[in-house]
Amino acid sequence: MDFDSGAYAKALDEFLMAMEQIPSHDHPAIGENMKKLCQLLRMAKVKVVFYENTLKEQLNQGDELVFYTSGEPVDEHRIYIEREVTGGGNVACYTVYQAAGDKDWTEDELNHIKVFVKMVFVFNGRARVMNIAEKMMFFDRDMGIHNLSYFMNQMGKLIGRGVIEKYGIVYFNLKGFSTVNAQVGRERGTEVMRSFMHRLQGMLSKEEIVGRIGGDNFICLFYKENLEKVKKYLQGTGIVYDEETGEKVLVSASAGYYMIPNTVQSPLDVMDCVSVAVNIAKNIAKEPFVFFDDTMKEHVRESKEIESLFPNAVRNEEFKVYYQPKVMLKDYRLSGAEALCRWEHNGELMPPYKFIPVFEQSKIICTLDFYMLEHVCRDLRRWMDEGKKVVKVSVNFSRRHLGDMDLLERILAIVNRYQIPHEYIEIELTETTTDVDFKDLRRIVFGLQQEGISASVDDFGIGYSSLNLIRELPWNVLKIDKSFLEEKDNGASQNYLVLKHIIAMAQDMGLECIVEGVETEEHVRILKENNCFLAQGFYFDRPLPREEFEKRLSQMQYSV
Repeated sequence: MDFDSGAYAKALDEFLMAMEQIPSHDHPAIGENMKKLCQLLRMAKVKVVFYENTLKEQLNQGDELVFYTSGEPVDEHRIYIEREVTGGGNVACYTVYQAAGDKDWTEDELNHIKVFVKMVFVFNGRARVMNIAEKMMFFDRDMGIHNLSYFMNQMGKLIGRGVIEKYGIVYFNLKGFSTVNAQVGRERGTEVMRSFMHRLQGMLSKEEIVGRIGGDNFICLFYKENLEKVKKYLQGTGIVYDEETGEKVLVSASAGYYMIPNTVQSPLDVMDCVSVAVNIAKNIAKEPFVFFDDTMKEHVRESKEIESLFPNAVRNEEFKVYYQPKVMLKDYRLSGAEALCRWEHNGELMPPYKFIPVFEQSKIICTLDFYMLEHVCRDLRRWMDEGKKVVKVSVNFSRRHLGDMDLLERILAIVNRYQIPHEYIEIELTETTTDVDFKDLRRIVFGLQQEGISASVDDFGIGYSSLNLIRELPWNVLKIDKSFLEEKDNGASQNYLVLKHIIAMAQDMGLECIVEGVETEEHVRILKENNCFLAQGFYFDRPLPREEFEKRLSQMQYSV
């Protein structure tokens, strides 16, 4: 029978159109798509072997895939072989078989088969690239699990299909993981974290998802009947970190849960609710887990309203810089200040606890941090132009900035635009920064120091960071949390003992040491006895509006 060019052209066109819809190189529909062409070209079987590289090819260590088979016996000696090598060094060996007893391919058929194999190679390559791109877009490479983008995408599909009410969601933060890293080393610590996540995923079905939000924050979508299993696991599980000895480390989490109802409209609604729950568990209730309930819905509504007010508040400069003085205890002179944000809205002053936690749930806090730095530099510039004495001002920067490769340049751009001498600016970063973000933190602190801008570790002593955080980074200032000055039942002497050793350690490391929350004469006495001569707190001043702080600048001296 002569070769039917018309039928071939039609079959080829259908094949090309069908292959455009194929999402992966091993999709089962490929065989069905090529069936007509295989019949016209008398191809009884089409297979490929993928090799990672030429060495694997020589060792015959590859992945075999049969695209199509007619079911007839094939002739192992009458075959067509095409070997293709990608730009990345991968090898694909395609083999096309004739049916046993069938006559030889004509030259025309063989030419068409060569073209066919080339096309399959192109489609396979494109599909593999798409798979890689999808993995990069939807997977966290460090943990080997899905990321937040994939999580939100899948949640949207479940909402669209009307089955989301079958699921619960938990947003969790690993507790004390810096301590784990200090105990087993950062590389092993990453392996522990990865193992913890993979074990959680292994407990669940493929329809349930474990994902990483960033740092040591994760999320899990699970069937509601698996709630107790997930809850028990997150409350504490031993993970082996040394296979030889079998030694384990306990990993646990602060968690917020939300049993999703069928009334949710979008993935963002779900994330709003579960974010509130984990924030309360971690920062307010100080409990291992909290469930979102009706009493929290008003909080979500208020949070959304506060977020919606932010753009106009920035444009109208409703956020004001208040300066809390830092005082040298040797002579009670003003030696610096911390810039604190207050929001004047509709004629009222909104307290920070109302809006800062809301902004910290998103990148809004980053915009506010730069706003504050800009206004501090503006004030310093005016004071210097007016001939006033000025002091170093510290500006808080959220952990959310970590990962911003341009952070240092953006800070310098603002400081230099106002021509502020770098010794008058200090950037405060909280000590609860996770070791997962350690590289970014290291880059920022070293960069600031090279530019002559001080970097301080804020709230030292209340987070979970190891001493490696201050040992490995060139901080200028250690800011000790006020909790060490609190007089608890039978705990004051112990608190003061810890405080004494922290101060001594900081001084031995050449760090400037300041304690916040100094409110009484007794606090001042304790600090002076322990050779800490820099203090901040209500004993001297509350945070002051700019105009009142300007008066402090003109006086400089405190009467104590």
